[in-house]
Amino acid sequence: MNIALVGYGKMGHMIEAAALERQHRIVAYVDPVAFVAGGSDQGFASVREMLASGIQVDVAIEFTRPDTAVPNITELVKARIPVVVGTTGWYAALPEITKLVNEEKAALLWSSNFSIGVQLFFRIASYAAKLFNEYEEYDVGGFEAHHNKKADSPSGTAKTLVERVLKELNRKITPVYDTLDRPPSPEELHFPSLRMGSVPGTHSLFFDSTADTIELTHTARSREGFARGAVRAAEWLIRCTGPEGPGNLKREGVFTMDDVLAHIS
Repeated sequence: MNIALVGYGKMGHMIEAAALERQHRIVAYVDPVAFVAGGSDQGFASVREMLASGIQVDVAIEFTRPDTAVPNITELVKARIPVVVGTTGWYAALPEITKLVNEEKAALLWSSNFSIGVQLFFRIASYAAKLFNEYEEYDVGGFEAHHNKKADSPSGTAKTLVERVLKELNRKITPVYDTLDRPPSPEELHFPSLRMGSVPGTHSLFFDSTADTIELTHTARSREGFARGAVRAAEWLIRCTGPEGPGNLKREGVFTMDDVLAHIS
């Protein structure tokens, strides 16, 4: 399939490698410095410039920043180019974007984390929370750690994890992501963030009682899992069964990695 990379930072480079490994083609690089990456015939400073070129794109993979994600998504949706979005921190605009996708009969797949391991971790955490819901002597909390260049805090993955735990745990109602200078209330689930060094991503969830502690942790060794998952999501979004290219059927609507895993697990 022909892929446009919207954002060509560290994640963009890893997605490129993952896509080429699966014999896909990168036909456009959308980034203010993309001209030095892909050459003048492939590098574009904006999505609008890429669209004006008439280049044939099967799917776009967007990994940029929260402040640029929504304009990028909007342009791609209006052009009816299927888009996979890995940028986090823009979800307040999701209802507006969902409305636009439905109006344009377009396709969008977003996730706070495309790693298959993280997606399975979400499911394990949800099931654990459901089990511990019956045992009120266990308090619940956690933390996440990422590299010091990460733009948002808490991570999108942390928010997704906490949302799934709260859905299964009746005694916890309110997530608290900030540092606390007071004891948390019984109905609060504390999940702070740490930013340092070059940590790809660590998320830990604790179920703690006076007798013992159960800890669930996902630790990313690198961003390769995110990149491979994003390419796999792009293949699914355009109904591509493998590296040979897109299928004949077309998806429409807004999807997440839950939809992808429902078909591949």
